Amino acid sequence: MPHALRFTSYRIQLWILLVLCFIWLKFGPDEDALERERQRKLLLAQLCHKKRVKAAGQIQAWWRGVLVRRTLLVAALRAWMIQCWWRTLVQRRIRQRQQALLRTYVIQEQAAVKLQACIRMWQCRQRYCQMCNALCLFQVPEGSLAFQTDGFLQVQCAIPSKHPEFHIEILSI
Repeated sequence: MPHALRFTSYRIQLWILLVLCFIWLKFGPDEDALERERQRKLLLAQLCHKKRVKAAGQIQAWWRGVLVRRTLLVAALRAWMIQCWWRTLVQRRIRQRQQALLRTYVIQEQAAVKLQACIRMWQCRQRYCQMCNALCLFQVPEGSLAFQTDGFLQVQCAIPSKHPEFHIEILSI
C-alpha cells in the first residue's frame, strides 16, 4: 500500500472521529442510551461473575476429586500393605508347620531304623548263640576216644541255614 494512501485513510478516520465528537458534544449524552449502556455493562458483569463462579465451582470439584482419589489411593496402599503382611505371616506359619511335621517324620523314621537295627542285632545274637551252643554240643573233648573211628568224626550236625539279611534305610535331611 502506497504511503500517500495510508496517510489519506488516516486523515479520513480522524475526520470521522472529530465529526462524531462534535455531534456528541452538541446534542449531549442521551439518557436512555446511557441507561442502556449501564444495563448492558451490568449484564456483562453478571455474566462474567456467573462464568467465574462456574469456573471456580469446576476447579473446586476437580480439587475435591483429587483429594478423594488421593485418600482412596492411600487407603488402597495401606490395605495392600496389610494384605502383604498377612500373606507373609500365613506363609511363615505354613512353613513352620511343615518344618515341625518334617522334624516329627525324621524322628519317627530314625526311631524305626534304630528299632529295626536293634531287633536284627538281637536276632543275629540269637542265631549266633544257637550256633555256638550247637557247636559246643558236637565238639569232642580232646582226651575222649569215644567218637573217633579211624581218624574221622562220625557226627554230622544239621543246622538250618538262615542267613541274616540287613536292610537299613538312612534318611538325610
